[in-house]
Amino acid sequence: MKILQVNKFYYPKDGVSNYLLGLESKLKDLGHEVRIFAMDSPKNIPSPDQKYFVSYVSFDKGGLMNNLRALGRIFYSFEAKRKFQALINDFHPDIIHIHNIYHQISPSILSVARREKIPVVMHLHDYKLICPNYKLFTHGEICERCRGSKYYNCFLNKCVKDSYLKSLAATLEMYFHHNIWHIYEKAIKLFIAPSYFMKETCVRFGWPEKKIIVLHNFFNDQINNVAIKPQSELSDYLLYYGRISEEKGVSVLIEALSQTSQKLKIAGEGPDEAKLRDLVTKLKLDERVSFLGFKTGVDLENLINDAKAIIIPSVWYENMPLNMLESLARHKIVIASRIGGMPEIISDGKNGLLFSPGNVNELAEKINALEKLDYEAITSSAAETVKNLNAAEHVKKVLKIYEQALK
Repeated sequence: MKILQVNKFYYPKDGVSNYLLGLESKLKDLGHEVRIFAMDSPKNIPSPDQKYFVSYVSFDKGGLMNNLRALGRIFYSFEAKRKFQALINDFHPDIIHIHNIYHQISPSILSVARREKIPVVMHLHDYKLICPNYKLFTHGEICERCRGSKYYNCFLNKCVKDSYLKSLAATLEMYFHHNIWHIYEKAIKLFIAPSYFMKETCVRFGWPEKKIIVLHNFFNDQINNVAIKPQSELSDYLLYYGRISEEKGVSVLIEALSQTSQKLKIAGEGPDEAKLRDLVTKLKLDERVSFLGFKTGVDLENLINDAKAIIIPSVWYENMPLNMLESLARHKIVIASRIGGMPEIISDGKNGLLFSPGNVNELAEKINALEKLDYEAITSSAAETVKNLNAAEHVKKVLKIYEQALK
């Protein structure tokens, strides 16, 4: 099968790009011909398709010309459309699988696919299809004010980086793409939702249930070969790894830690790091909390394997985080918020622990209960739960979705 994968980033920047790279590799291993369309960037993995990539644009750089280009890219990119058409003419794909195309690419490319009558499958890695700021979370709380196409709430509440201007751009983008152009509605054959929660939420916001197929994410196959450490050989710290931002709830974890005697390591980076360092100092936890910065590869693997438990304290509608699946596959105890798609995988007390999102006291109780748990039973159940969420099984299901879209 000739498959065109589309994502704005073509380097391991985040969970979405890592997913794309993993999927591309597995599809090629099965003999499928895979090509890429993305934004040009000096960080990109070398690709023979780079000549077709849309030019680089930054939404953080500033400057009048850059801002004008960025604003235009949000709504409609003639450059992306032209280059996408050139790649289509060269490749003639059977199917197009799009991931995150917002802003850096724009949905202008979908009109090409529609004109060429090539089926498009869209992966719902976040809530951008229904929420201007993509998170259904603003100013520290869950937000569904835009339900029913009431996107003006994004502007009124400054939901994008607390800026009226950026929120206005996101608001107009939603009205243009969904209420005027209807491009996603017209061009997308099927949507892939990584959780039932994602599907149910999109349906609640008005998207047709029959067009959304649930397919949980997969984890790195190499994890199956990791030597599992007995409880007696684990280090004496808890671990949070991921983005350090408000919706991830790391402040909840730090406050809960003050009610325990445990140590915590935080691996990651993000806009809330300075605030969290101040909170650690305020709570006099400097000797028990370590900020390690961004970690990857063997360094991250060792941190995960040695940790007493992995904490995922999200306060937003977490979809189906890869760090949860990978940690469970590594026979780790995961303590996660009972929110979004995570309770679809974790059953409290059976293969991990759940607590009410934002509840500091309950999280502290779960942490303090670690020593009393049946470690072997829970970690074995954890690995068993996700054993079928491997790359081989996942790609089989992706191909079935492609076949369904082609029909």
